[in-house]
Amino acid sequence: MNYQPTVQLESISKEFTAGENSFLALDDVSVTIHPGEMVAIMGPSGSGKSTLMTLIGLLDTPSSGSYYLDGENVSVLSRLEQARVRNRKLGFVFQNFNLLPRLTAQKNVELPLVYGRVPGRDRAQRSREALEAVGLGSKINNLPTTLSGGQKQRVAIARALVHNPSMILADEPTGALDTRTGAEIMHLFRELNREQGRTIVIVTHDPEIGRHMDRVIGLRDGRLAENILHEYYGVDVYNAVDPDPVRAAAD
Repeated sequence: MNYQPTVQLESISKEFTAGENSFLALDDVSVTIHPGEMVAIMGPSGSGKSTLMTLIGLLDTPSSGSYYLDGENVSVLSRLEQARVRNRKLGFVFQNFNLLPRLTAQKNVELPLVYGRVPGRDRAQRSREALEAVGLGSKINNLPTTLSGGQKQRVAIARALVHNPSMILADEPTGALDTRTGAEIMHLFRELNREQGRTIVIVTHDPEIGRHMDRVIGLRDGRLAENILHEYYGVDVYNAVDPDPVRAAAD
């Protein structure tokens, strides 16, 4: 059995500079995420969690330290090489869905395959299968304007899944949804995690999401922080008895 981490960050720092001023958004952060884990990144505004997500997602590069993705040191690759790795191995889900309004659900889901130069017939089949996997097999020809918020997020999740990535990165995926719909989306993430073994990393402010994850990575002032749920949200993670947020929301 392969126990190689999906993500291994070693002493990562990220400094931003504007004129004569500089700001250390991440300071000597080391994180390991294993295959099949469902992990939340949490912390107050300005803690560095979004910066950490962009580095894990190969959308930016660290100022120092090393990043290994599936055992490969991706921090030494060129931006073009990183983009190729990103398109093969990472799927992204955003708070505001980021769907193209003039494309059908199926065409939106196909986009990562277009960038990967997958032939048209294969793109169509794989996008249909991805939409069926998230319960939207009957909506393949719908435009985003005809879909509910929850359905739009399911399309976004299907798009993240369509190229079979090693890991899904979700940035506040329930932030634009009502409580019930958000719980349904989290239930879908948990199903993908349990049934397909997907590694899922979610940036969130919501303590109810954090307490139902396998693990929480807490950040404070750019550094790792212990027991972030209790410290910032008044929630004790060990009180989370029900692992199903849909059922918990219905109680």
